[in-house]
Amino acid sequence: MNKYKRIISFLLVLTLFSSCSKNWLDINVDPNTPSSTVASVQSRLAWIQHYYMYAQGTAGTRAGFVTQQLTFVNGTASNSMIAGWNPAAGMSTTPYQFFFVGAGANFKDMEDKATADKAYHYLGALHAIRAMGFMLMTDWYGEMPYTEALGTIITPKFDGGKVIFEGCLADIDKAIEFFNMTQPGTAAPLSAGDSWNGGDVGKWLKMCYGLKARWLNNLSKKSALYKPDDVLAALGKAATSVGESTVIAHMDDATDNIGDILFADPVKTSIVFNNAGMNTNTLVTRWYENLLTNFDNKGVEDPRADKLLPWAEYGYPKKMIRSKGVDMQSTIRMNSGPIASSYNDKDVAIQSNGRTVAPHSWYINSANTARWGDTVYVSIKSSSKGYDSDVSDIYKWKDGTVAASGTFYSRPDAPTHLVAYPEMCFIKAEVLFNKGDKAGAFDAYKAGIKAHIDLMNIKLNSYADASPSKSPMTQVKIDNFLNNGIGTAGNITLAKIMTQKFITLSFSQQNWNDMRRYDFSNSVYPGWAVPYEYTVTAAAQTKIPSGKQFRRVRQVSHEINYNSDNLKASHPNALNDDIWSFPVWWDTKE
Repeated sequence: MNKYKRIISFLLVLTLFSSCSKNWLDINVDPNTPSSTVASVQSRLAWIQHYYMYAQGTAGTRAGFVTQQLTFVNGTASNSMIAGWNPAAGMSTTPYQFFFVGAGANFKDMEDKATADKAYHYLGALHAIRAMGFMLMTDWYGEMPYTEALGTIITPKFDGGKVIFEGCLADIDKAIEFFNMTQPGTAAPLSAGDSWNGGDVGKWLKMCYGLKARWLNNLSKKSALYKPDDVLAALGKAATSVGESTVIAHMDDATDNIGDILFADPVKTSIVFNNAGMNTNTLVTRWYENLLTNFDNKGVEDPRADKLLPWAEYGYPKKMIRSKGVDMQSTIRMNSGPIASSYNDKDVAIQSNGRTVAPHSWYINSANTARWGDTVYVSIKSSSKGYDSDVSDIYKWKDGTVAASGTFYSRPDAPTHLVAYPEMCFIKAEVLFNKGDKAGAFDAYKAGIKAHIDLMNIKLNSYADASPSKSPMTQVKIDNFLNNGIGTAGNITLAKIMTQKFITLSFSQQNWNDMRRYDFSNSVYPGWAVPYEYTVTAAAQTKIPSGKQFRRVRQVSHEINYNSDNLKASHPNALNDDIWSFPVWWDTKE
């Protein structure tokens, strides 16, 4: 890990030199051999935020395949394997790499510089991100190097989840302490380097308390440690309105086509776009579609359905039609499906696998006739001005027909709702429901749904686009859903709370945390079941034995290859094929 620290510090400095004016070079440092000491706290913070964001965004997208928000076209790609609960080693690497190599390697230098400058708010941000990163690591992998990580020890020991969890809570409390301090005028203002909250210390404090509420609530299986009133107390200091949320803005910049140091992905675009929205392979599931189109079997469609499900143009005259979701409890993926669609953009008919394809029409380029209906599935792909050198974010066939509209979270300029008010409402609803306060739970639940709709509409109102995918949700549809589609205080259930929270936290790692906390229960997540292909695939059941669930991610190859003794000592099954099925610390009942 010390090696990673040296590499990324050097590359960070090179990046800083490439982006600064000539005046910045007027210092007593040879520009041909820069050292990490030239990086200011504000420059480091922006990059630390970027790399942490990529780690958590990748984890959240991959968690979407585990929890069946998402699925993938048939194949052996890592994401396709995750969707079938037959995980491959490729799932493990990116969150680890971006947190440790991109973000964590800069922690010590930034801390030293911020301490020397008395830049207390930067120290607050650093402690918050360190807590977020290590909590992500233990959520993802379980045991991890922690107390000896990011230092000079090349093969650090692994710590148990409890040690990491408690350390992250301590870091959040330390962050709160720093944010409550007044910086001297000589220190860089937080606004100079903060790409998340624009230097708004009040929002950082709300974010920290929101994280604390989230993590304390994740202890629900620990009877001796779980304290609902502490969760509620943290919520009282977290965001209490949409405007107090930490929402990260992203950009579709035509010049943003170089890529960051670790990957070739653009740096200003949303992480969901970078992980899923830039390709044609990611689809939504039928279970997710059903949550949005017929919640609680009320027959009242959620106004968010048009925005969270992708659209495409079909037929003559062209008509926008919304994608269907892939039924993961069917045999489709055991019958070579789904297959990504093709399109005849010519003015004449073509031949494909013994049939005639009309001009300007969709088709599946396969001899398997069972797959010819896969044109009903539209990917969540979005185009972009930067990465794709396109004129807009709408992905189109060569004749201008819309091939995929993108979805609210998968566009390059989609916001990241990092720690937002709607989630706080659902945490409160869950806690109150489990305490027996159904009226209070319903009020919080309804407030959470409305807040998420409002938060989405803030972005949708910026598009000036009349298409069903990008136009704002109308008040008529919103009111109809809130009044007729979500139930009442008299019939509120935990299932309603948790499935509405699932929609609100689309593409979030926390959805997998919640499903694990409730043991993937069909009573808490109605209609959910393990993928059918898992039940008939021997290799999948070797990794996740029958009767067990997808509980963690196997450790990355870096630790397996270079720190195997410490890894082996961290868990009895650390190097076994079935490690995927073993609960992490907070997921074990006590």
